Amino acid sequence: MPVEFTGEGSMSMARRSRKTSTQKSRVSAAKGRQVRQKAKRTAGRAAKARTPAKASAKPKASAKPKASAKSKASAKPKSASRRSAKPIDLYYWPTPNGWKVSIMLEECRLPYRMIPVNISTGEQFKPEFLAISPNNRMPAIVDPDGPGGKPISVFESGAILQYLGRKTGKFYPRDERRRVEVEQWLFWQMGGLGPMAGQTHHFRHYAPEQIPYAIERYTNECNRLYGVMNKRLADREFLAGDYSIADMACVGWAKNWERQGQDIAQFPHMKRWLEAIMARPAASRGLKLRVEEASQVDMRDPAVQAVLFKQKARP
Repeated sequence: MPVEFTGEGSMSMARRSRKTSTQKSRVSAAKGRQVRQKAKRTAGRAAKARTPAKASAKPKASAKPKASAKSKASAKPKSASRRSAKPIDLYYWPTPNGWKVSIMLEECRLPYRMIPVNISTGEQFKPEFLAISPNNRMPAIVDPDGPGGKPISVFESGAILQYLGRKTGKFYPRDERRRVEVEQWLFWQMGGLGPMAGQTHHFRHYAPEQIPYAIERYTNECNRLYGVMNKRLADREFLAGDYSIADMACVGWAKNWERQGQDIAQFPHMKRWLEAIMARPAASRGLKLRVEEASQVDMRDPAVQAVLFKQKARP
């Protein structure tokens, strides 16, 4: 079942607080106007008794509050339009690739609707999902407010991160030199850390038989990649200097270092980087985005493994 997120976090509470404060101010102002108007009417009656001709010019003062009320009413549609932004549909399952996009949506405070894609039962092969993601892989998104105000679908986690970075102007620099720095490390993850860590997970935890060569091969390659990342982070806070989509792409894999047979203490700069990202509230929310059915999947179930690991080309 789809789950919708506002992308506003604690901001909504602040808005409610401001709204309550504004309402109280309006009530107080209204009471003040009533007292002043009553005093004016009393003074007017007294003046009329003394000089009737002059009193007839006074009533026009009551037109001012009406104009004020009108201008207040005209301000309401703006806040309504901000709230009416359509959410992005996120097709998702809680994996390192899925977390990349949930983190980015949270960091950008974009409203989104999470639509679970149960990859253990084959929902990724349904025609309606393949129309969005022809590689039958999640994550994928549909943005109803795409270029030119028209809907657009995007698949592949790296492409989604770049699209959202361009859309929002966040975590993906416009300056070409800084953008190249981000892209290098984004694609380093896409072509290196992700696939190698994924194979490490597979042969260490999911393969029906233990193959020592495969386990050693991918565990060692993961170790090498951790060393590359650790060296990179020795003289900078994040992979491209500033926090970016490159860091979001890597953190979901890096946080599973134990499952990859690694000792994070051997990589102190990477450890510091990992702790810094995990402490970010938006990143934490993105990593904790749950799908209840996922916790009930038995990855050693032959039926599940057939869906995940034994697929061939389909007509």
